[in-house]
Amino acid sequence: MMLSDPAKKYRPFVAVDLPDRQWPSQRIETPPIWCSVDLRDGNQSLIDPMDHERKERLFDILLKVGFKQIEVGFPSASQTDFDFVRTLIEQDKIPEDVTIQVLTQARPHLIERTFEALKGAKNAIVHVYNATDPMFRRVVFNVDKSECVEIAVEATKQIRAQMEAAPETNWTFQYSPELFTTTEMDFAVEIVEAVMQAFEPTSDNRMIVNLPATVEVATPNNYADQIEWFCRHVKNRDHLIVSVHPHNDRGTGVAAAELTLMAGADRVEGTLFGNGERTGNVDIVTMAMNMYTQGVHPQLDFSNITPVMREVEYCNQLPVHPRHPYVGDLVFTAFSGSHQDAIKKGMTDRRANPEAVWDVPYLPIDPLDVGRSYEAVIRVNSQSGKGGVSYLLEQEHGIELPRRLSIEFSQVVQEVADRTGKEITSQMIYQAFADEYLEQQAPFTLINHRLSSEPDSPKVSLEAVVEENGQRQTLNGEGNGPLAAFIKALAAAGHDVEIIDYHEHSRGQGADAEAIAYVEVRIDGKAVFGVGNDESITSASMKGVLSAINRHYSNQEPAANVTAETLV
Repeated sequence: MMLSDPAKKYRPFVAVDLPDRQWPSQRIETPPIWCSVDLRDGNQSLIDPMDHERKERLFDILLKVGFKQIEVGFPSASQTDFDFVRTLIEQDKIPEDVTIQVLTQARPHLIERTFEALKGAKNAIVHVYNATDPMFRRVVFNVDKSECVEIAVEATKQIRAQMEAAPETNWTFQYSPELFTTTEMDFAVEIVEAVMQAFEPTSDNRMIVNLPATVEVATPNNYADQIEWFCRHVKNRDHLIVSVHPHNDRGTGVAAAELTLMAGADRVEGTLFGNGERTGNVDIVTMAMNMYTQGVHPQLDFSNITPVMREVEYCNQLPVHPRHPYVGDLVFTAFSGSHQDAIKKGMTDRRANPEAVWDVPYLPIDPLDVGRSYEAVIRVNSQSGKGGVSYLLEQEHGIELPRRLSIEFSQVVQEVADRTGKEITSQMIYQAFADEYLEQQAPFTLINHRLSSEPDSPKVSLEAVVEENGQRQTLNGEGNGPLAAFIKALAAAGHDVEIIDYHEHSRGQGADAEAIAYVEVRIDGKAVFGVGNDESITSASMKGVLSAINRHYSNQEPAANVTAETLV
Protein backbone atom coordinates (compact mmCIF):
# COMPACT_ATOMS: atom_id res chain seq x y z
CA MET A 1 0.00 0.00 0.00
CA MET A 2 1.33 3.46 -0.87
CA LEU A 3 2.23 5.51 2.17
CA SER A 4 0.28 8.66 2.98
CA ASP A 5 3.61 10.28 3.83
CA PRO A 6 6.37 8.76 1.67
CA ALA A 7 8.92 11.14 3.23
CA LYS A 8 8.97 8.84 6.26
CA LYS A 9 10.43 6.08 4.11
CA TYR A 10 12.19 7.77 1.19
CA ARG A 11 14.67 10.64 1.17
CA PRO A 12 15.07 13.21 -1.60
CA PHE A 13 18.21 13.30 -3.71
CA VAL A 14 20.82 15.76 -2.47
CA ALA A 15 21.82 17.95 -5.41
CA VAL A 16 25.37 18.98 -6.26
CA ASP A 17 26.26 22.53 -5.26
CA LEU A 18 26.94 24.05 -8.69
CA PRO A 19 25.41 27.54 -8.81
CA ASP A 20 27.52 28.64 -11.79
CA ARG A 21 26.65 25.61 -13.95
CA GLN A 22 27.40 26.18 -17.62
CA TRP A 23 25.72 23.23 -19.32
CA PRO A 24 22.18 24.74 -19.70
CA SER A 25 23.46 27.19 -22.31
CA GLN A 26 25.32 24.53 -24.34
CA ARG A 27 24.10 22.87 -27.54
CA ILE A 28 24.72 19.37 -28.88
CA GLU A 29 26.43 20.07 -32.18
CA THR A 30 28.44 16.87 -32.67
CA PRO A 31 27.54 13.26 -31.89
CA PRO A 32 29.22 11.44 -29.01
CA ILE A 33 31.31 8.31 -29.27
CA TRP A 34 28.61 5.63 -29.24
CA CYS A 35 29.07 2.26 -27.58
CA SER A 36 26.35 -0.36 -27.90
CA VAL A 37 25.93 -2.56 -24.83
CA ASP A 38 23.07 -4.61 -26.34
CA LEU A 39 25.11 -7.83 -26.30
CA ARG A 40 26.06 -7.48 -22.63
CA ASP A 41 23.87 -5.17 -20.56
CA GLY A 42 20.90 -5.72 -22.84
CA ASN A 43 21.44 -9.46 -22.97
CA GLN A 44 21.68 -9.93 -19.21
CA SER A 45 18.23 -8.36 -18.81
CA LEU A 46 16.46 -10.85 -21.08
CA ILE A 47 14.19 -13.59 -19.78
CA ASP A 48 15.97 -15.97 -22.14
CA PRO A 49 19.50 -14.71 -22.86
CA MET A 50 20.59 -14.80 -26.48
CA ASP A 51 22.12 -17.95 -27.85
CA HIS A 52 25.11 -17.84 -30.20
CA GLU A 53 23.03 -17.48 -33.37
CA ARG A 54 21.01 -14.54 -32.06
CA LYS A 55 24.16 -12.86 -30.72
CA GLU A 56 25.80 -13.04 -34.15
CA ARG A 57 22.71 -11.63 -35.83
CA LEU A 58 22.56 -8.74 -33.40
CA PHE A 59 26.29 -8.09 -33.79
CA ASP A 60 25.81 -7.89 -37.56
CA ILE A 61 22.96 -5.40 -37.13
CA LEU A 62 25.10 -3.22 -34.89
CA LEU A 63 27.84 -3.21 -37.53
CA LYS A 64 25.38 -2.26 -40.27
CA VAL A 65 24.01 0.60 -38.17
CA GLY A 66 27.57 1.89 -37.85
CA PHE A 67 28.70 1.30 -34.25
CA LYS A 68 32.47 1.47 -33.89
CA GLN A 69 32.50 0.34 -30.25
CA ILE A 70 30.45 -2.69 -29.22
CA GLU A 71 30.43 -4.33 -25.81
CA VAL A 72 30.19 -7.98 -26.81
CA GLY A 73 29.91 -9.69 -23.45
CA PHE A 74 31.08 -10.58 -19.98
CA PRO A 75 33.37 -13.47 -20.94
CA SER A 76 34.66 -14.16 -17.43
CA ALA A 77 31.11 -14.68 -16.12
CA SER A 78 29.61 -16.79 -18.92
CA GLN A 79 30.92 -19.60 -21.09
CA THR A 80 28.48 -18.53 -23.80
CA ASP A 81 29.95 -15.03 -23.77
CA PHE A 82 33.51 -16.39 -23.70
CA ASP A 83 32.84 -18.62 -26.71
CA PHE A 84 31.11 -15.80 -28.57
CA VAL A 85 34.09 -13.47 -28.12
CA ARG A 86 36.46 -16.20 -29.28
CA THR A 87 34.30 -16.84 -32.38
CA LEU A 88 34.34 -13.17 -33.33
CA ILE A 89 38.12 -13.05 -33.05
CA GLU A 90 39.05 -16.45 -34.50
CA GLN A 91 36.64 -16.19 -37.45
CA ASP A 92 37.76 -12.63 -38.18
CA LYS A 93 34.24 -11.20 -37.88
CA ILE A 94 35.33 -7.84 -36.44
CA PRO A 95 36.04 -5.09 -39.00
CA GLU A 96 39.36 -3.28 -38.76
CA ASP A 97 37.73 -0.02 -37.62
CA VAL A 98 35.56 -1.62 -34.90
CA THR A 99 36.60 -2.06 -31.28
CA ILE A 100 35.02 -4.73 -29.13
CA GLN A 101 34.53 -4.12 -25.43
CA VAL A 102 34.22 -6.64 -22.62
CA LEU A 103 33.24 -6.19 -19.00
CA THR A 104 34.88 -7.65 -15.94
CA GLN A 105 34.62 -7.24 -12.23
CA ALA A 106 37.70 -6.07 -10.33
CA ARG A 107 38.79 -9.59 -9.33
CA PRO A 108 42.13 -11.15 -10.34
CA HIS A 109 40.86 -14.48 -11.69
CA LEU A 110 38.08 -12.79 -13.67
CA ILE A 111 40.52 -10.32 -15.20
CA GLU A 112 42.81 -13.15 -16.22
CA ARG A 113 39.91 -15.02 -17.84
CA THR A 114 38.88 -11.84 -19.67
CA PHE A 115 42.29 -11.53 -21.31
CA GLU A 116 42.14 -15.17 -22.35
CA ALA A 117 38.93 -14.39 -24.21
CA LEU A 118 40.51 -11.37 -25.95
CA LYS A 119 43.70 -13.07 -27.15
CA GLY A 120 44.38 -12.09 -30.75
CA ALA A 121 41.87 -9.23 -30.91
CA LYS A 122 42.92 -6.26 -33.07
CA ASN A 123 41.19 -3.57 -31.00
CA ALA A 124 39.74 -4.12 -27.55
CA ILE A 125 38.41 -2.15 -24.57
CA VAL A 126 38.71 -3.82 -21.17
CA HIS A 127 36.02 -2.39 -18.94
CA VAL A 128 36.47 -2.96 -15.22
CA TYR A 129 34.18 -1.73 -12.47
CA ASN A 130 33.60 -1.78 -8.77
CA ALA A 131 30.80 -0.27 -6.70
CA THR A 132 31.63 3.04 -5.04
CA ASP A 133 28.25 4.06 -3.61
CA PRO A 134 28.17 4.29 0.24
CA MET A 135 25.27 1.87 0.58
CA PHE A 136 27.11 -0.76 -1.48
CA ARG A 137 30.35 -0.16 0.38
CA ARG A 138 28.53 -0.71 3.69
CA VAL A 139 25.78 -3.24 2.93
CA VAL A 140 27.05 -5.31 0.00
CA PHE A 141 30.85 -5.36 0.25
CA ASN A 142 31.60 -4.20 3.80
CA VAL A 143 34.55 -2.04 2.76
CA ASP A 144 35.56 1.48 3.66
CA LYS A 145 36.67 4.12 1.16
CA SER A 146 40.34 3.20 1.24
CA GLU A 147 39.57 -0.49 0.69
CA CYS A 148 37.26 0.45 -2.20
CA VAL A 149 40.06 2.48 -3.80
CA GLU A 150 42.51 -0.38 -3.31
CA ILE A 151 40.21 -2.80 -5.16
CA ALA A 152 40.05 -0.46 -8.15
CA VAL A 153 43.78 0.30 -8.18
CA GLU A 154 44.89 -3.33 -7.91
CA ALA A 155 42.57 -4.33 -10.74
CA THR A 156 43.94 -1.48 -12.86
CA LYS A 157 47.53 -2.55 -12.26
CA GLN A 158 46.72 -6.13 -13.24
CA ILE A 159 44.95 -5.01 -16.41
CA ARG A 160 47.84 -2.72 -17.34
CA ALA A 161 50.30 -5.59 -16.96
CA GLN A 162 48.14 -7.88 -19.10
CA MET A 163 47.89 -5.24 -21.81
CA GLU A 164 51.64 -4.67 -21.84
CA ALA A 165 52.13 -8.43 -22.21
CA ALA A 166 50.04 -8.46 -25.41
CA PRO A 167 51.20 -5.48 -27.49
CA GLU A 168 49.76 -6.96 -30.68
CA THR A 169 46.35 -5.69 -29.57
CA ASN A 170 45.39 -2.01 -29.61
CA TRP A 171 44.15 -1.75 -26.02
CA THR A 172 41.90 0.82 -24.35
CA PHE A 173 41.30 0.81 -20.61
CA GLN A 174 37.92 1.71 -19.16
CA TYR A 175 37.04 2.14 -15.50
CA SER A 176 33.54 2.59 -14.04
CA PRO A 177 32.86 3.72 -10.48
CA GLU A 178 29.59 1.80 -10.38
CA LEU A 179 26.62 3.74 -8.98
CA PHE A 180 28.43 6.99 -9.72
CA THR A 181 25.31 9.14 -9.33
CA THR A 182 24.80 8.04 -5.71
CA THR A 183 28.50 8.19 -4.84
CA GLU A 184 29.89 11.21 -3.00
CA MET A 185 31.30 13.46 -5.73
CA ASP A 186 34.61 14.08 -3.99
CA PHE A 187 35.07 10.35 -3.50
CA ALA A 188 34.22 9.65 -7.16
CA VAL A 189 37.00 12.04 -8.17
CA GLU A 190 39.37 10.51 -5.60
CA ILE A 191 38.94 6.94 -6.83
CA VAL A 192 39.14 7.88 -10.52
CA GLU A 193 42.35 9.85 -9.91
CA ALA A 194 43.81 6.86 -8.05
CA VAL A 195 42.98 4.64 -11.02
CA MET A 196 44.51 7.19 -13.39
CA GLN A 197 47.68 7.25 -11.35
CA ALA A 198 47.93 3.47 -11.63
CA PHE A 199 47.21 3.33 -15.36
CA GLU A 200 49.02 6.55 -16.35
CA PRO A 201 46.91 7.70 -19.32
CA THR A 202 48.10 10.62 -21.44
CA SER A 203 46.44 13.06 -23.80
CA ASP A 204 47.60 10.81 -26.66
CA ASN A 205 46.58 7.56 -24.94
CA ARG A 206 43.45 8.40 -23.04
CA MET A 207 41.54 6.01 -20.81
CA ILE A 208 37.76 5.92 -20.59
CA VAL A 209 36.14 6.79 -17.31
CA ASN A 210 32.54 5.66 -17.44
CA LEU A 211 30.25 7.47 -14.99
CA PRO A 212 27.05 5.45 -14.86
CA ALA A 213 23.61 6.29 -13.56
CA THR A 214 23.40 2.64 -12.55
CA VAL A 215 20.04 3.38 -10.96
CA GLU A 216 18.36 6.60 -12.07
CA VAL A 217 17.53 8.40 -8.81
CA ALA A 218 17.03 12.06 -9.72
CA THR A 219 15.91 14.41 -12.45
CA PRO A 220 18.23 14.61 -15.48
CA ASN A 221 19.59 18.04 -14.57
CA ASN A 222 21.23 16.52 -11.48
CA TYR A 223 23.16 14.01 -13.59
CA ALA A 224 24.33 16.87 -15.81
CA ASP A 225 25.44 18.83 -12.73
CA GLN A 226 27.43 15.82 -11.53
CA ILE A 227 29.16 15.39 -14.89
CA GLU A 228 30.07 19.07 -15.11
CA TRP A 229 31.28 19.06 -11.48
CA PHE A 230 33.40 15.96 -12.13
CA CYS A 231 34.92 17.37 -15.33
CA ARG A 232 35.85 20.57 -13.50
CA HIS A 233 37.46 18.88 -10.51
CA VAL A 234 39.22 15.77 -11.84
CA LYS A 235 42.92 16.22 -12.57
CA ASN A 236 44.18 15.86 -16.13
CA ARG A 237 40.73 15.93 -17.69
CA ASP A 238 42.37 15.87 -21.13
CA HIS A 239 43.72 12.39 -20.34
CA LEU A 240 40.16 11.05 -20.10
CA ILE A 241 37.29 10.14 -22.36
CA VAL A 242 34.31 10.83 -20.13
CA SER A 243 31.57 8.31 -20.79
CA VAL A 244 28.03 8.03 -19.41
CA HIS A 245 25.86 4.99 -19.02
CA PRO A 246 22.34 6.19 -18.13
CA HIS A 247 19.64 3.84 -16.95
CA ASN A 248 15.97 4.67 -17.24
CA ASP A 249 14.42 3.96 -13.83
CA ARG A 250 12.64 7.32 -13.78
CA GLY A 251 11.83 7.21 -17.50
CA THR A 252 14.22 10.04 -18.34
CA GLY A 253 17.28 8.17 -19.57
CA VAL A 254 17.39 9.91 -22.95
CA ALA A 255 17.03 13.36 -21.41
CA ALA A 256 19.73 12.53 -18.86
CA ALA A 257 22.14 11.42 -21.59
CA GLU A 258 21.48 14.52 -23.67
CA LEU A 259 22.09 16.85 -20.74
CA THR A 260 25.32 15.07 -19.80
CA LEU A 261 26.64 15.68 -23.32
CA MET A 262 25.88 19.35 -22.81
CA ALA A 263 27.75 19.08 -19.49
CA GLY A 264 30.95 17.72 -21.02
CA ALA A 265 30.58 13.97 -21.58
CA ASP A 266 32.28 12.56 -24.70
CA ARG A 267 30.75 9.12 -24.99
CA VAL A 268 27.43 7.32 -24.44
CA GLU A 269 26.79 3.66 -23.68
CA GLY A 270 23.30 2.39 -24.38
CA THR A 271 21.17 -0.03 -26.32
CA LEU A 272 19.01 -0.01 -29.41
CA PHE A 273 15.45 0.78 -28.30
CA GLY A 274 16.49 1.02 -24.64
CA ASN A 275 16.45 -2.63 -23.59
CA GLY A 276 18.15 -3.25 -20.24
CA GLU A 277 17.69 -4.08 -16.58
CA ARG A 278 14.51 -2.82 -14.89
CA THR A 279 13.17 -0.05 -17.16
CA GLY A 280 16.18 -0.25 -19.43
CA ASN A 281 19.25 1.62 -20.64
CA VAL A 282 19.35 4.86 -22.55
CA ASP A 283 17.69 4.36 -25.93
CA ILE A 284 20.36 5.13 -28.52
CA VAL A 285 17.93 5.15 -31.44
CA THR A 286 15.79 7.84 -29.83
CA MET A 287 18.80 9.86 -28.75
CA ALA A 288 20.45 9.64 -32.18
CA MET A 289 17.27 10.60 -34.01
CA ASN A 290 16.69 13.49 -31.61
CA MET A 291 20.04 14.85 -32.83
CA TYR A 292 19.04 14.22 -36.42
CA THR A 293 15.91 16.38 -36.03
CA GLN A 294 18.20 19.23 -34.92
CA GLY A 295 20.35 18.97 -38.03
CA VAL A 296 23.15 16.94 -36.39
CA HIS A 297 23.96 13.63 -38.08
CA PRO A 298 24.46 11.03 -35.32
CA GLN A 299 26.92 9.01 -37.45
CA LEU A 300 24.63 6.02 -37.05
CA ASP A 301 22.54 4.89 -40.01
CA PHE A 302 18.84 4.30 -39.40
CA SER A 303 17.82 4.81 -43.03
CA ASN A 304 15.89 1.54 -42.98
CA ILE A 305 14.73 1.31 -39.39
CA THR A 306 12.01 -1.35 -39.66
CA PRO A 307 14.31 -4.30 -40.54
CA VAL A 308 16.60 -3.20 -37.69
CA MET A 309 13.65 -3.22 -35.29
CA ARG A 310 12.47 -6.65 -36.47
CA GLU A 311 15.95 -8.16 -36.06
CA VAL A 312 16.31 -6.72 -32.57
CA GLU A 313 12.85 -8.00 -31.65
CA TYR A 314 13.89 -11.46 -32.86
CA CYS A 315 17.22 -11.41 -31.03
CA ASN A 316 15.81 -10.05 -27.75
CA GLN A 317 12.47 -11.86 -28.02
CA LEU A 318 10.91 -8.63 -26.83
CA PRO A 319 8.52 -6.41 -28.82
CA VAL A 320 9.22 -2.77 -29.57
CA HIS A 321 6.28 -0.65 -28.46
CA PRO A 322 4.11 0.49 -31.41
CA ARG A 323 4.40 4.11 -30.21
CA HIS A 324 8.15 3.96 -29.63
CA PRO A 325 9.73 7.26 -30.81
CA TYR A 326 10.80 7.23 -34.48
CA VAL A 327 10.51 3.44 -34.70
CA GLY A 328 7.19 1.98 -33.53
CA ASP A 329 4.69 0.72 -36.07
CA LEU A 330 2.27 3.53 -35.17
CA VAL A 331 4.71 6.35 -34.40
CA PHE A 332 4.03 8.23 -37.65
CA THR A 333 0.33 7.40 -37.59
CA ALA A 334 -2.36 9.94 -36.78
CA PHE A 335 -5.97 8.93 -36.02
CA SER A 336 -7.13 12.28 -34.63
CA GLY A 337 -9.09 14.37 -37.10
CA SER A 338 -7.39 17.66 -36.24
CA HIS A 339 -3.95 16.04 -36.52
CA GLN A 340 -4.84 14.49 -39.85
CA ASP A 341 -6.08 17.74 -41.29
CA ALA A 342 -2.89 19.56 -40.25
CA ILE A 343 -0.66 16.78 -41.63
CA LYS A 344 -2.56 16.75 -44.93
CA LYS A 345 -2.08 20.49 -45.33
CA GLY A 346 1.58 20.22 -44.34
CA MET A 347 2.21 17.47 -46.89
CA THR A 348 0.48 19.52 -49.59
CA ASP A 349 2.73 22.46 -48.75
CA ARG A 350 5.74 20.15 -48.78
CA ARG A 351 4.96 18.93 -52.29
CA ALA A 352 4.90 22.55 -53.43
CA ASN A 353 8.24 23.27 -51.69
CA PRO A 354 10.18 19.99 -51.69
CA GLU A 355 13.57 21.64 -51.07
CA ALA A 356 12.43 23.68 -48.06
CA VAL A 357 13.36 22.87 -44.46
CA TRP A 358 11.11 20.10 -43.13
CA ASP A 359 8.10 21.75 -41.52
CA VAL A 360 5.13 19.37 -41.41
CA PRO A 361 2.75 19.50 -38.44
CA TYR A 362 3.02 16.62 -35.96
CA LEU A 363 5.88 14.93 -37.85
CA PRO A 364 9.28 15.83 -36.33
CA ILE A 365 11.06 13.99 -39.15
CA ASP A 366 10.23 12.89 -42.66
CA PRO A 367 9.22 9.19 -42.42
CA LEU A 368 11.09 8.57 -45.68
CA ASP A 369 14.38 9.33 -43.90
CA VAL A 370 14.02 6.15 -41.81
CA GLY A 371 12.67 4.02 -44.63
CA ARG A 372 8.99 4.44 -43.84
CA SER A 373 6.39 5.35 -46.46
CA TYR A 374 3.64 7.91 -46.15
CA GLU A 375 0.98 5.19 -46.41
CA ALA A 376 0.71 4.68 -42.66
CA VAL A 377 0.95 8.35 -41.67
CA ILE A 378 -2.83 8.74 -41.56
CA ARG A 379 -5.23 5.97 -40.60
CA VAL A 380 -8.93 6.32 -39.96
CA ASN A 381 -11.12 5.29 -37.04
CA SER A 382 -13.98 6.89 -35.14
CA GLN A 383 -11.65 9.65 -33.89
CA SER A 384 -10.74 10.77 -37.38
CA GLY A 385 -12.10 13.54 -39.58
CA LYS A 386 -12.25 14.76 -43.13
CA GLY A 387 -8.51 15.39 -43.37
CA GLY A 388 -7.60 11.75 -42.86
CA VAL A 389 -10.27 10.46 -45.20
CA SER A 390 -9.31 12.79 -48.05
CA TYR A 391 -5.59 12.21 -47.45
CA LEU A 392 -5.95 8.46 -47.91
CA LEU A 393 -8.15 8.82 -50.98
CA GLU A 394 -5.62 11.18 -52.52
CA GLN A 395 -2.43 9.30 -51.56
CA GLU A 396 -3.58 5.78 -52.32
CA HIS A 397 -6.37 6.20 -54.89
CA GLY A 398 -5.62 9.48 -56.66
CA ILE A 399 -8.93 11.08 -55.67
CA GLU A 400 -8.64 14.76 -54.68
CA LEU A 401 -11.90 15.74 -53.00
CA PRO A 402 -13.05 19.37 -53.06
CA ARG A 403 -13.43 20.77 -49.55
CA ARG A 404 -17.23 20.62 -49.25
CA LEU A 405 -17.35 17.13 -50.71
CA SER A 406 -14.60 16.10 -48.28
CA ILE A 407 -16.76 17.31 -45.39
CA GLU A 408 -19.80 15.47 -46.73
CA PHE A 409 -18.05 12.18 -47.41
CA SER A 410 -16.22 12.17 -44.05
CA GLN A 411 -19.60 11.81 -42.39
CA VAL A 412 -20.28 8.71 -44.47
CA VAL A 413 -17.01 7.20 -43.23
CA GLN A 414 -17.72 8.38 -39.68
CA GLU A 415 -20.97 6.43 -39.67
CA VAL A 416 -19.12 3.27 -40.72
CA ALA A 417 -16.44 3.81 -38.05
CA ASP A 418 -19.00 4.45 -35.31
CA ARG A 419 -21.00 1.41 -36.34
CA THR A 420 -18.03 -0.98 -36.48
CA GLY A 421 -15.88 0.57 -33.74
CA LYS A 422 -12.81 -0.44 -35.72
CA GLU A 423 -10.14 1.10 -37.90
CA ILE A 424 -11.30 1.86 -41.44
CA THR A 425 -8.75 0.86 -44.06
CA SER A 426 -8.06 2.88 -47.17
CA GLN A 427 -9.70 0.18 -49.30
CA MET A 428 -12.84 0.36 -47.15
CA ILE A 429 -12.84 4.15 -47.58
CA TYR A 430 -12.52 3.84 -51.34
CA GLN A 431 -15.32 1.26 -51.48
CA ALA A 432 -17.57 3.52 -49.43
CA PHE A 433 -16.76 6.39 -51.81
CA ALA A 434 -17.50 4.26 -54.87
CA ASP A 435 -20.79 3.00 -53.39
CA GLU A 436 -21.85 6.51 -52.39
CA TYR A 437 -20.91 8.36 -55.60
CA LEU A 438 -19.42 6.38 -58.48
CA GLU A 439 -21.85 3.49 -58.59
CA GLN A 440 -25.11 5.36 -58.26
CA GLN A 441 -26.72 3.95 -61.42
CA ALA A 442 -30.46 4.46 -60.82
CA PRO A 443 -32.67 5.91 -62.03
CA PHE A 444 -30.26 7.39 -64.66
CA THR A 445 -27.35 5.78 -66.51
CA LEU A 446 -25.32 7.36 -69.32
CA ILE A 447 -25.06 5.04 -72.33
CA ASN A 448 -23.22 7.25 -74.85
CA HIS A 449 -23.13 10.75 -76.27
CA ARG A 450 -22.18 12.67 -79.41
CA LEU A 451 -20.96 16.26 -79.71
CA SER A 452 -21.08 18.52 -82.71
CA SER A 453 -20.54 22.22 -83.46
CA GLU A 454 -20.93 24.63 -86.35
CA PRO A 455 -17.90 26.50 -87.75
CA ASP A 456 -17.38 29.87 -86.10
CA SER A 457 -20.08 29.12 -83.49
CA PRO A 458 -19.32 29.11 -79.74
CA LYS A 459 -22.21 26.73 -79.17
CA VAL A 460 -21.89 22.95 -78.77
CA SER A 461 -24.72 20.56 -79.66
CA LEU A 462 -25.08 17.39 -77.62
CA GLU A 463 -26.99 14.20 -78.24
CA ALA A 464 -26.91 11.93 -75.21
CA VAL A 465 -28.42 8.48 -74.80
CA VAL A 466 -29.43 7.71 -71.23
CA GLU A 467 -31.41 5.04 -69.48
CA GLU A 468 -34.08 6.08 -67.02
CA ASN A 469 -35.32 3.15 -64.95
CA GLY A 470 -34.23 0.80 -67.74
CA GLN A 471 -35.85 2.77 -70.56
CA ARG A 472 -33.56 4.37 -73.09
CA GLN A 473 -34.14 7.89 -74.29
CA THR A 474 -32.22 10.42 -76.32
CA LEU A 475 -31.67 13.88 -74.87
CA ASN A 476 -30.64 16.89 -76.96
CA GLY A 477 -29.28 20.22 -75.85
CA GLU A 478 -27.07 23.12 -76.84
CA GLY A 479 -24.73 25.22 -74.72
CA ASN A 480 -21.40 26.99 -74.44
CA GLY A 481 -19.71 23.69 -73.58
CA PRO A 482 -20.51 19.98 -73.25
CA LEU A 483 -21.63 20.22 -69.62
CA ALA A 484 -23.83 23.26 -70.27
CA ALA A 485 -25.38 21.46 -73.24
CA PHE A 486 -26.08 18.41 -71.06
CA ILE A 487 -27.81 20.56 -68.42
CA LYS A 488 -29.99 22.08 -71.18
CA ALA A 489 -30.80 18.59 -72.47
CA LEU A 490 -31.86 17.45 -69.00
CA ALA A 491 -34.00 20.57 -68.57
CA ALA A 492 -35.72 19.86 -71.89
CA ALA A 493 -36.56 16.39 -70.52
CA GLY A 494 -38.07 17.89 -67.38
CA HIS A 495 -35.12 17.63 -65.00
CA ASP A 496 -34.07 21.08 -63.79
CA VAL A 497 -30.50 20.97 -62.52
CA GLU A 498 -28.29 23.93 -61.62
CA ILE A 499 -24.52 23.61 -61.45
CA ILE A 500 -23.15 25.10 -58.19
CA ASP A 501 -19.53 23.95 -58.33
CA TYR A 502 -17.35 21.83 -60.54
CA HIS A 503 -13.84 20.31 -60.22
CA GLU A 504 -11.98 17.84 -62.37
CA HIS A 505 -8.55 16.19 -62.58
CA SER A 506 -6.84 13.23 -64.16
CA ARG A 507 -6.30 10.06 -62.17
CA GLY A 508 -3.44 7.73 -62.97
CA GLN A 509 -0.90 7.96 -65.77
CA GLY A 510 -0.40 6.77 -69.32
CA ALA A 511 -2.82 4.29 -70.81
CA ASP A 512 -4.47 3.73 -67.44
CA ALA A 513 -5.25 7.42 -66.88
CA GLU A 514 -8.85 8.46 -66.46
CA ALA A 515 -10.68 11.68 -65.71
CA ILE A 516 -12.67 12.24 -62.55
CA ALA A 517 -15.24 15.03 -62.18
CA TYR A 518 -16.82 16.34 -58.97
CA VAL A 519 -20.13 18.11 -59.57
CA GLU A 520 -22.22 19.97 -57.00
CA VAL A 521 -25.72 20.70 -58.26
CA ARG A 522 -28.94 22.18 -56.92
CA ILE A 523 -32.13 20.12 -57.42
CA ASP A 524 -35.44 21.20 -55.95
CA GLY A 525 -33.58 23.76 -53.86
CA LYS A 526 -31.18 21.18 -52.35
CA ALA A 527 -27.44 20.97 -52.94
CA VAL A 528 -26.23 17.51 -53.93
CA PHE A 529 -22.80 16.17 -54.90
CA GLY A 530 -22.12 13.68 -57.65
CA VAL A 531 -18.90 12.14 -58.95
CA GLY A 532 -18.14 10.58 -62.30
CA ASN A 533 -15.10 8.92 -63.78
CA ASP A 534 -14.30 7.91 -67.33
CA GLU A 535 -11.51 7.94 -69.89
CA SER A 536 -13.24 10.99 -71.39
CA ILE A 537 -13.55 14.14 -69.27
CA THR A 538 -16.85 14.94 -71.03
CA SER A 539 -18.29 11.57 -70.07
CA ALA A 540 -16.93 11.89 -66.53
CA SER A 541 -18.63 15.27 -66.05
CA MET A 542 -21.96 14.00 -67.39
CA LYS A 543 -21.73 10.92 -65.16
CA GLY A 544 -21.04 13.25 -62.24
CA VAL A 545 -24.28 15.14 -62.90
CA LEU A 546 -26.26 11.89 -63.15
CA SER A 547 -24.60 10.66 -59.94
CA ALA A 548 -25.93 13.75 -58.16
CA ILE A 549 -29.42 13.31 -59.62
CA ASN A 550 -29.45 9.62 -58.67
CA ARG A 551 -28.38 10.45 -55.11
CA HIS A 552 -31.16 13.04 -54.91
CA TYR A 553 -33.85 10.67 -56.13
CA SER A 554 -32.66 7.78 -53.98
CA ASN A 555 -33.57 9.95 -50.95
CA GLN A 556 -30.02 9.72 -49.56
CA GLU A 557 -29.65 12.78 -47.38
CA PRO A 558 -26.60 14.81 -48.42
CA ALA A 559 -24.49 15.87 -45.47
CA ALA A 560 -25.24 19.56 -45.92
CA ASN A 561 -25.55 20.48 -42.26
CA VAL A 562 -21.89 20.97 -41.48
CA THR A 563 -21.06 21.32 -37.78
CA ALA A 564 -18.00 22.87 -36.19
CA GLU A 565 -16.67 19.40 -35.47
CA THR A 566 -16.63 18.41 -39.15
CA LEU A 567 -14.50 21.41 -40.00
CA VAL A 568 -11.75 20.27 -37.61
